[in-house]
Amino acid sequence: MTLANITIDASSIVTVVSFLTFLGILAWTFILHRDSDFSVAARAPFADEEDMEQQENKHG
Repeated sequence: MTLANITIDASSIVTVVSFLTFLGILAWTFILHRDSDFSVAARAPFADEEDMEQQENKHG
């Protein structure tokens, strides 16, 4: 085997592994996701503001 053949084989293997990883991420995101986890994560940046507003409403 020449160095060129080894490079081509390694490139093909890396491409297949990368594609399978991509498909795994898609499956995890769209098929195996839990709405509750994503909704909590979506509200996380606003948690401080909501907490402050709730405290202001309690104190009048």
